[in-house]
Amino acid sequence: MLGELELVIDAKATLGEGPCWDSKKQLLYWVDILGKKVHIYNPITNEDKEICLEQMVGSIAPSECGEMILALENGFYFLNPDTEELRDICDPESHLQENRFNDGKCDPAGRFWAGTTEGVGIDGKGALYCLNTDLTVKKKVEHVSTSNGLAWSPDHKYMYFIDTPTRKVVRFDYDIYTGNIENPRDVVFIRKEDGLPDGMTIDEEGMLWIAHWGGSKVSRWNPMTGEQLLSIPIPALYVTSCTFGGNDLNELYITTAKMDTADANAGGVFRVKTNIGGCPTYRFSGEVY
Repeated sequence: MLGELELVIDAKATLGEGPCWDSKKQLLYWVDILGKKVHIYNPITNEDKEICLEQMVGSIAPSECGEMILALENGFYFLNPDTEELRDICDPESHLQENRFNDGKCDPAGRFWAGTTEGVGIDGKGALYCLNTDLTVKKKVEHVSTSNGLAWSPDHKYMYFIDTPTRKVVRFDYDIYTGNIENPRDVVFIRKEDGLPDGMTIDEEGMLWIAHWGGSKVSRWNPMTGEQLLSIPIPALYVTSCTFGGNDLNELYITTAKMDTADANAGGVFRVKTNIGGCPTYRFSGEVY
């Protein structure tokens, strides 16, 4: 089912995170949260471009307008990848000085979802937000400790969400037309000995691929049964997220964090070919003002 795991970017990122694939440009975007960097990786040339920012950067997504959408330490921004110009959109937690934005993704309708965390990320002071295409923001989930993995089912009926300290994946009924979510249900549970669930992606069969922080692996799960289907060992303790890329969306890119480990490959980006395709990275469809 899997090809050989390879280290494609030996970045030694402090906290590599948030990979997403731009199918139009055939580029991988990812971030180093603590390093305050956006990375743009071209697998054809093997070039990994860095854009240095002045804030921690939680997540990134491509946009229909050509600019990128970011969740930075202090709210939502547009980033021009050519000029490296940042333009702020809004900060829904400007009153919470200890909070910062973390993981985020666009949904199938082109809205950008991103959540927050505070300090050590276990006190429930964060939330999950949705940036609508008209650039208004709505809080979707309250009392979140460390907002992390997001995914939408291929039929667009469900949204999956990880609040890391809970060690579980929650499934919501999702309305693509309104962005409403309701009826939360716990569908996947991660054992303590397997680390903590971090970032997440989904394949064309509706199976979830979860990165294990402190668990040195990525696992594949059936959210309808709660059954683990596959485990991929990664030579780094802190595995942070994953996404499908490549022409056929059958290459799984995996980010890791260096943090305080001595692992030689920690902080690198890995890639492994699979025999199943992933769901595409959705693009933000809001207009640049």
